[in-house]
Amino acid sequence: MQALSIAAAGMMAAADRLSSSAQRVAAAGAQADRVEQVNDVDYVKERVGQISAEVDFKANAAVIRTADQMSGALLNLKV
Repeated sequence: MQALSIAAAGMMAAADRLSSSAQRVAAAGAQADRVEQVNDVDYVKERVGQISAEVDFKANAAVIRTADQMSGALLNLKV
């Protein structure tokens, strides 16, 4: 089913965005500890991106649940 593969790809993209953002924040924190200066990471922008990735992931998970329910309903139909 095409909906499942599209939703799975969306979940992977959201997970990748979240991971990249988390790595940027962690690297900036580690660099700030060593150098003791203000880093150039916009923490607000990173957090908004993380929340957006979380919402995208949940939305794609809902698509997968719905597609699964629809497939189950189709299989339960009697001819």
